[in-house]
Amino acid sequence: MTGFIRTIALALLTLLSAALPHATAAARADTTVDVLLVLAADISRSLDERKFRLQREGYAEAITSPRVLKAIESGPNGSIAVCLGEWSGPLAQAVIVDWTIVSNAADAHRLAARIREAPRMFMDRTAIGSAIDFSARLFEKAPATSPRRVIDVSGDGTSNAGRSVLAARDDAMSQGITINGLAILSETPLPSNPWHTHPPGGLLAWYENYVVGGPGAFAMAAEGFEAFGASIASKLIKEIASNDVSPRRMP
Repeated sequence: MTGFIRTIALALLTLLSAALPHATAAARADTTVDVLLVLAADISRSLDERKFRLQREGYAEAITSPRVLKAIESGPNGSIAVCLGEWSGPLAQAVIVDWTIVSNAADAHRLAARIREAPRMFMDRTAIGSAIDFSARLFEKAPATSPRRVIDVSGDGTSNAGRSVLAARDDAMSQGITINGLAILSETPLPSNPWHTHPPGGLLAWYENYVVGGPGAFAMAAEGFEAFGASIASKLIKEIASNDVSPRRMP
């Protein structure tokens, strides 16, 4: 009898496991949000603990900003889905806060608390192309559908490791994904590699030429990590409100 019960239990478990992906897909198809947004944050070794904390706090404050919440609530579906990933070197990427649907202040404050509490994972080089590849794959596990999928890349320097940024950007664009950029500007060049933080033409221009692409793509600048929170809030509002689906012409 015990063997018979075990056999039945295993059969039921197999049936449930087979049905789960279909149930998950069905649930995802039943939920539509205004944008699926991956926040891809640079935590390479140029970010000391102070800058890292300012960046994390900036994300937490931005997502709970009354202006951002108003933009979310004003959308056709009144909600967005957000995933926070952090990255540095070619093999250093992780989901810090998994996909979360935000439709009101309570959702936003719960997300902000998780952003503040999560530990730092990396302190490596700056592999923006690898970060874009990693971020693009996250949409496969999104809990909802949306006509817009956006990767929001923030960083304080040019890519110096990993896959070609242009190749990764173009691959993401071919999937209908938009990549926006937030260049975090530094007053003084990095002593060990001045070009990293101060490339010819400036970091914002570098992001515009090498990182951003896709429908409605844009780049913005934050005047240092102290201004990160205000800058990312303005950027989120623009991303949430955007309804531009025309391809951005690449240089």
